[in-house]
Amino acid sequence: MFTIAELLKTKTHIVIAVAMMFLAGCATRPSSSVLSPVHLDKAASDQVTILTATNRNRDATTGGYGSTWAENLTYEQYEFSVPPDRKGTTITYPSARPNPERQFVVTGRKQLPKDAFVQAAARSARFDGSIGIFVHGYNYSYQEALFRTAQIAADANFPGTPILFSWPSAAAVAGYVADRDATLYSRSELADLVKSLAASRSPKRIILFGHSMGGFLVMEAARQLKLQRRDDILQKLVVILAAPDIDVDVFRSQLKDIGKMATPITLLVSKDDRALTASSLIAGERARVGRLDIDDPLIEEVALKEKLRVIDITSVQGSDGLGHDRYASLAKFGAQLATFENSTRSGAGDVGAFVFDTAGAVVTSPFRIAGSVIHSPR
Repeated sequence: MFTIAELLKTKTHIVIAVAMMFLAGCATRPSSSVLSPVHLDKAASDQVTILTATNRNRDATTGGYGSTWAENLTYEQYEFSVPPDRKGTTITYPSARPNPERQFVVTGRKQLPKDAFVQAAARSARFDGSIGIFVHGYNYSYQEALFRTAQIAADANFPGTPILFSWPSAAAVAGYVADRDATLYSRSELADLVKSLAASRSPKRIILFGHSMGGFLVMEAARQLKLQRRDDILQKLVVILAAPDIDVDVFRSQLKDIGKMATPITLLVSKDDRALTASSLIAGERARVGRLDIDDPLIEEVALKEKLRVIDITSVQGSDGLGHDRYASLAKFGAQLATFENSTRSGAGDVGAFVFDTAGAVVTSPFRIAGSVIHSPR
């Protein structure tokens, strides 16, 4: 018979083992030096611009950002040179002698006052009036989140300027609980960012894309907007949660508080996500939303009742060995995802459980087509 202490110790060891496996499969983690702009004699063929808003503390010595909370948001704009022959979603960070053919490289950086940031975001709204905000997950440094945003923007051929909201993750394997706390005290800042962008009147839609623990933060920000009676803003929100690290019952409570949204919330899930298996163990073996099994008839029933889109992305290839970063590979299917998003928005096909089928991408769409919507597994 195990004691409680022994059980907790065993679960902690499992979580650390999974996290260490993730780190072992990655390159050396980049320092804040990769944020320094580099002059390139020959730039890569792809160039992307990223806007950032962060409530991390600024390190005046290194020019980077740490893992503690700052009282005010800091806004910046980055220009990136993106390698033309990149393979998959793996990011190669710049070395002492940057190679733009192989490495992502920052070529421009400037801090912006809030008004200039909002104006830049409004000017960059996509042709359909959409602004996209990416919220990273657990164990991310500022620079890792920034370069990931650049990779997604480049692969998606995003016509606007994406925004990164970077909250003060500890960027450490053992920082899971600290990161959860950080998301809770960052919800006001994320909600304020959304309100500032909505106030410019330019965007017709604000896409909040949250990965992992960032999905929890996105839901908390949406809930806060609802409690503040900002239904005018919620009408503009498009919430997409990739591998959301959210307790199922907590998620149900968030949905109850937020209520029905104009655009159904989209969940990108995979039942073999091993990082979320570890998260579940930390939480006392409580189920996580990102590991929902759409083969369970109950899931489609709940999706229809709660007005959700639950999309199984197990077929998408990840790069972390855990099946947790598949969202990064979805960027290349951005056009098809947008097509689904814009179709039958008020029809019965908006909600339910669906399967992402990458084999069909070479024909018309990455989804299994059934009429005008992606195919339900049942």
